[in-house]
Amino acid sequence: MARVLNVDPGFNPDNLLTLRMMPPDNTYDKARRRVFFDECLTRVAALPGVRSAAITYAIPIGGGQQWGAEFYAADKPIPQRGQFPHMEFTPVSANYLEAMGIRLLRGRWFNSADVATSSPVTIINDALARRIWPGEDPLGKRLKRGLPENDTPWLEVVGVVADVKVYGFELITPMQTYVPLAQLPPPSFWLTVRTAGDPLQSVAAVERAIHSIDKDLPVFAIRSMDQLLGSSRAQRLLTLVLLVSFAALALLLAAVGIYGVISYSVKQRTRELGIRMALGAQRGDVLKLILTQGLKLTIIGVVIGLGAAFALTRWMESLLFGVRPTDPLTFAAIVIVLLSVALLACWLPARRATKVDPLVALRSE
Repeated sequence: MARVLNVDPGFNPDNLLTLRMMPPDNTYDKARRRVFFDECLTRVAALPGVRSAAITYAIPIGGGQQWGAEFYAADKPIPQRGQFPHMEFTPVSANYLEAMGIRLLRGRWFNSADVATSSPVTIINDALARRIWPGEDPLGKRLKRGLPENDTPWLEVVGVVADVKVYGFELITPMQTYVPLAQLPPPSFWLTVRTAGDPLQSVAAVERAIHSIDKDLPVFAIRSMDQLLGSSRAQRLLTLVLLVSFAALALLLAAVGIYGVISYSVKQRTRELGIRMALGAQRGDVLKLILTQGLKLTIIGVVIGLGAAFALTRWMESLLFGVRPTDPLTFAAIVIVLLSVALLACWLPARRATKVDPLVALRSE
């Protein structure tokens, strides 16, 4: 879970509001969508407390299914059928990548010149650049969405951005391209709004700005990015809580068991311990004797347990992230924790054994 929490999502999630809209196809053609996009961004960005507003077909970390397609590059051999690489492609407003805090690695952002009548362009992520053009400069290269017989246009690469976690923190980042919203207006879209304070406090004002353009347009899936990130981590967090709870219970039962066995053994050996102390045994010798007995049992159990864990942890590999099933640090920590708990469980009855009065012990049956 610590590794998951430290994963870089590839964008800045702070103070970010997300909400979705789906204009009806019968009243919103491509031209009207473009007009709506411009008006929406202008009015929302002008609201008090709003730092930026952008539109995208899909947001990162589980924010809707991305568009996906096969593709190929103009300067590379055309792959055989069934072997075309796959990419996700996302129409975004000109300011989306910059507004989301996605890092530009090379090239440029989209700008106001990237319109429906201009040459088709794209910005790709670093994963695609490394996979298709390893060791090369991808700027100026061209790629085409779909198969060779499709009539989709060639897209010129004008920028490369850092990888963004698309479907979740733990999944491999796919190859991804971004295209200008004006060149490929989607049927549905998300509005992202970065605010100066709590983004949920701006929901009412943002909705009013949208409905001032179209009062009948439904706005739904209103959440902050923090809520989306929390939902993405919720299943792993639940698994963590359950495993920690069961592990703590097992550790407690083991400690109680060791304590009970050693306490019973000390009681059974009261006469023996009294004789030893009467003959000159020091309290430290008695303490060492009892601790050695308990730790010997513990070490045997730890060795058996580690062997079983080494063989069985492969079955829980799907629950791990950034940690190998046989991680040496984890196994070392297990040994230290178990021996520490066992030592404490043995020390309490051992300490009581050192306080045995030899005269009382010799008179006992």
